[in-house]
Amino acid sequence: MMNPDLLPGAELLAVASITILAVVSPGADFAMVTRNSMLASRRAGVFSAVGIALGVWLHVGYALLGLAWLLAQSPWWFFALKVLGAAYLLYLGLGMLGSRPQAGDGAAGLALADWAALRSGLLTNALNPKTTLFVLSLFSQVIHPATPLWLQLAYGAFMSLAHLLWFALVACAFSSQAARGLVARYRHRIEQAIGAVLVLLAVVLGLASWR
Repeated sequence: MMNPDLLPGAELLAVASITILAVVSPGADFAMVTRNSMLASRRAGVFSAVGIALGVWLHVGYALLGLAWLLAQSPWWFFALKVLGAAYLLYLGLGMLGSRPQAGDGAAGLALADWAALRSGLLTNALNPKTTLFVLSLFSQVIHPATPLWLQLAYGAFMSLAHLLWFALVACAFSSQAARGLVARYRHRIEQAIGAVLVLLAVVLGLASWR
């Protein structure tokens, strides 16, 4: 546990720096936004980013309710949560690996409704063991139990906003004209590559969970 006498400014700096590093490190959220932006549209990528930001609030919510401490103290519950997250990533990845060329692949793009894009981002983040570990570490090691509730909520808002801004930026980058040009030629290959990344993440997380 971090020093109870940690100054609020130091706590804020720790939360901000850890959050930024966690957000920009590649993972399942990045792969999902990249996929939806390149294969569907910028709008779909941004809605996926909104879903990810909402998913962060689920993690913050259980942390504030004290479930983060329970998960940290109960290896079996935490193990089950990580396995569930890895299984979901494996399911997504295998589905993308099965992508095949279709007529008009690049011209039409992937049809993805706003709600479907938001849901994909929400579920990917909510079941992402990386985010679970990130929130667990912050609320058990950095944010002191005596920190006022309003400040803990402010930290949660910062985490969610950081995810939203970063992944909206990713959506804009991967829906650019250059990226769309790649999609026009290699759409199913791109989806297969992203699927392979998700499968690899699932396997790594699964093996880490067993250890």
